[in-house]
Amino acid sequence: MNIRQFFGKNSREALNMVRMALGENAVILSNRAVDGGNKIMAFKEEDLDAYVDDDSYRRHVSSDTSEETSTLLSVLNKKIEGFHANQAEPFVPERLEPVAIVKPVQQAQVATTPMQTVQPATVNTVDLNLSNSNMNNVNAGVNKQMSEMLAEMRSMRSVIESQLTTIAWGNIQQRDPVKSEILNTLLSAGFSASLARLMAEKMPANLDLEKGMNWVKSILARNFDTIQNETEILDQGGIFALIGPTGVGKTTTTAKLAARYVMKHGTQNIGLITTDAYRIGGHEQLRIYGKILGVMVHAVKDEADLKIALNELKNKHTILIDTVGVSQRDRMVAEQIAMLSNTKTPIKKLLCLNATSTGETLTDVIRAYKGKGLDGCIITKLDEAATIGSALDVIIRGKLKLYYVANGQRVPEDIHLANKQYLIQHALKLNSSRNLPFKFMDDELPFVMGSNAQASSRKTANIHGD
Repeated sequence: MNIRQFFGKNSREALNMVRMALGENAVILSNRAVDGGNKIMAFKEEDLDAYVDDDSYRRHVSSDTSEETSTLLSVLNKKIEGFHANQAEPFVPERLEPVAIVKPVQQAQVATTPMQTVQPATVNTVDLNLSNSNMNNVNAGVNKQMSEMLAEMRSMRSVIESQLTTIAWGNIQQRDPVKSEILNTLLSAGFSASLARLMAEKMPANLDLEKGMNWVKSILARNFDTIQNETEILDQGGIFALIGPTGVGKTTTTAKLAARYVMKHGTQNIGLITTDAYRIGGHEQLRIYGKILGVMVHAVKDEADLKIALNELKNKHTILIDTVGVSQRDRMVAEQIAMLSNTKTPIKKLLCLNATSTGETLTDVIRAYKGKGLDGCIITKLDEAATIGSALDVIIRGKLKLYYVANGQRVPEDIHLANKQYLIQHALKLNSSRNLPFKFMDDELPFVMGSNAQASSRKTANIHGD
């Protein structure tokens, strides 16, 4: 049987490659997400017919199953039973006892020379050590074979579960087209396959499309945590550090927050700090904003400078810290988090998330910057994002509190308090013509859900429903 592998950036591209190479009647063996895209294993339907019709194959099946119909599950069960049987009776090499060889010449010497003694223990000790070494090598080989067998069984189980999930979702499409439509809407909006699948599975039955979408919006809102008003920042005060990757808009967002505070409380009780001493002129941008607002900006290089600056500003009601942008894969992220955490002064860390980034990238950013905990997040560049489902998805799954959304460069106009109902409505309101190239076809959805089944079972978003 000629099994071929196809790799694409997504399921749609990989499926198109399968159709072009093997035709519309190709048999999909597996469809799974891998680093960088999706991998599909498939073969022609004609190859399967030829393989089944082979006489030698039929004789092999007949002898193994005692005239019973052979299936993939029965083969798997036999392998598992054989594995346990091998465990009960492990392989033992034939030669276990050491053999001491004494040559006839040595025996004659012993007989003619009473004062000479023979110490066969030395020979026995050497042979015993060699025997133990051989035993260790044999055991290592057996353990390796067992590990390979277990890995093969797990792979077969993964393929079976993926195929069963694909079949199940194909049946769901026929029985409940509303769930299929909602699932496609969530995927097209940028929500992850795991969260979209969970929402579709938990949705009550017998709902029309409008009621189903209303249910989805209510569940998303229930799991979407936002601040109710600006008292948590502007009125209660404290020290807030804006962190995140390079170019996400931390400096502009810091200036916007400072301007909103000045408009409400004046310039006397606010302090600005920048740690951006790496970019050429990086701290000058915030200095310009501070000069416009009438607020002095303190530039720091390390933890010692930060402690000094915080001590000088200890009487201020609100302190905003603009940090240097660092890639989530840079080791400086840990150093930056440690600098903010070791000041012995409570600093709330707000992570800036770029709305134009993919869900995988945003998840990577949250994992890198979480460190000793995040107090909240801010969505930036909302005006540049075609879809914002990815940003909302990672915030919900990461259980973060959203403070603000920024949608432009104007200070302080282009920053707004997070409104969960508006953001969810905006995420699900798709432009059909713009999203059509990224919308899954009906026959593609089962394969997407099948490839995502195992990942979802291992780590699924905890969604609180009715």
